[in-house]
Amino acid sequence: MITLFTHGTPNGIKIAIALEETGLPYKAQFVEVFSGEGQKPDFLALSPAGKIPVIRDEETGTVVYESNAILLYLAEKSGKLMPTATAHRFGMLELLFLQASLQGPMFGQRMHFSFFAPEPIPYAIRRYEEQADIVDAVVERLLDGKPFFLGQEFSIVDITFFGWYLSAERAGFLAQGNTNLKAWFDRVKARPAVQKVIAAAPAIPLPARKIAA
Repeated sequence: MITLFTHGTPNGIKIAIALEETGLPYKAQFVEVFSGEGQKPDFLALSPAGKIPVIRDEETGTVVYESNAILLYLAEKSGKLMPTATAHRFGMLELLFLQASLQGPMFGQRMHFSFFAPEPIPYAIRRYEEQADIVDAVVERLLDGKPFFLGQEFSIVDITFFGWYLSAERAGFLAQGNTNLKAWFDRVKARPAVQKVIAAAPAIPLPARKIAA
């Protein structure tokens, strides 16, 4: 049994999707990170930065934090959602690092400055919306001629990118002009495991209107 400490964020949702896709038994424990629950000593003992998601494998006692590390753990434990050939494995790792260093930070800052900042900062809004557009262009190229990031097989790479693209769609940022990206997004979103998680995960409410740059 896996215990998933989570919230309805892009990174929390991606782990729930992976658990549903692998079929590993799990239970979810909701952590109110926005009200400070993540900074309590018992949670900091699991996640040093006080962030979700975190998993605890009750069978082994193993605790894993950071979403892409969790995805790797679940893929290796289940034997699913990852390539076995060494050459393909390094391609997977490259894309996991790319998502963690590029898409996650740029999309997260775009959401913050475009929706949640207490006051508009035009430079920050423009910067992160432009940077996110660059991410979209990279993804569009990576998906050219392929149904999924690693080719024909759905993997944890698709899951990790999808979490933030689901948030982008909800915020009105999913660009229709990127045809490879949009087709991939629709393909992933239609998967039964993904639909189950979307239906169950509480979305973080957005302000009524986007901050103007």
